[in-house]
Amino acid sequence: MTTNGNAILLLAHGTPDKPEDVPAYMRNVTSGRTIPDAVMEEVKHRYGMIGRSPLTEITMQQAAELQREIGVPVYVGMRNWHPYVGATVKKMVADGVTHAVGICLAPQNSRTSVGLYKRAALAEAGTTLSVDFVESWHDHPLLIKAFAARLAPAWKRACEEMGKKVPVIFTAHSVPERTIADGDPYSSQTQETAALVAKEIPAMLESDWRFAFQSQGMSGGVWIGPTVESTIDALRDAGHTAVLIQPVGFVCDHVEVLFDIDILFKQYAAERGMKLWRTESLNSSPEFIAALAEVARARLSKLSSSTPRPASASVSLGPSSSPSSEIRSSSSSSVS
Repeated sequence: MTTNGNAILLLAHGTPDKPEDVPAYMRNVTSGRTIPDAVMEEVKHRYGMIGRSPLTEITMQQAAELQREIGVPVYVGMRNWHPYVGATVKKMVADGVTHAVGICLAPQNSRTSVGLYKRAALAEAGTTLSVDFVESWHDHPLLIKAFAARLAPAWKRACEEMGKKVPVIFTAHSVPERTIADGDPYSSQTQETAALVAKEIPAMLESDWRFAFQSQGMSGGVWIGPTVESTIDALRDAGHTAVLIQPVGFVCDHVEVLFDIDILFKQYAAERGMKLWRTESLNSSPEFIAALAEVARARLSKLSSSTPRPASASVSLGPSSSPSSEIRSSSSSSVS
C-alpha cells in the first residue's frame, strides 16, 4: 500500500482484558491514585455482570473497515490498556510513518479524553512523527446521520408498541464540574450532537427528547448533570410509562452501555413501572465508517497540501489485542 508516510491513528480509552486486570487498569485510569476497595470491587462486579466488554474488538474492526475504505494504514492506540498509545506510536515510527491524523473515538472534545490521548501520543512521537489531531467532530453531518440511522427505527418500534410517542433521552458520559468550569467544551458539544440528531428525525419535536449525563464517578466529587436517573423520574412524574435511550457520547458497545444502560438504567426504570429501550450502538456500521472516512480524508487532504512527505509506510492495524472491556476516561475513577 502506497501511503507517502501518512497514516491514521484512532485513539480510545482502552479496557482490561479480564477481571483480574481491573486493578492495574484502574490505576492507569486514575493516574496511580489510590482507589477505595469498595470502588474496585464494584468495578469488578460490573465487568462480571456483562462477561466482557467488546470495546477493543470493535475498535479494531472499525480500524480495519476504515483502512479498507480509505486505503491508508490505520493504527489503534489506547490510553489505559493494550495496545497502549505509546507502543502504537513507536510502531508507527518503525513502520516509516511520518505524518498521522489522530482521531479520538469520542467525537466531543474534552481535556479528559482528547486532551489526555493527545498528550500520550505526543510524548512518544518526538520529532520523527507529526500528529495532526482532529479536536472534535461532534457535529459532522455523517456522524449525525449515523446516529439518526440507529435512532429512527428504534423510536418507531417503541412508539408503535406503546401506541404513542415515547420520550428519548440522549446521553453522554458525565465529567467533573471543575472540568466544565475551566472552559472545557464537552458539555455544550454533547448537547449539540443530541439536538442535531433529533432534527434528523422528521416526527421528533423538541418536547419529545431530553438530554442527561450518565456514569458519574463513584469516588467522590461533583459531576455534571442532570443524571439519567433524575430524568427518568421526571418523565415518570409527567405520566410517561416508557423511555428510549440513545448514548451519543459513545461510538461502540462497552461497559457504560452494556451495564449502565442495559442493566442499571433498565432496572431503575422497571422499578418505577417504566419500560426502557436502547438504540443500537454505532460500532462498525457502514454509516459510522463513512463518517470516520470523511473525517480522515478531509484531514489527510490538509496534510497533503501543507506537508512534504517521504516515500512510503508499511501497513498495520497496530499491536494485536484480545477483546476486553472499558471504563470511559476521566480525571476521576468513573465506573459504569
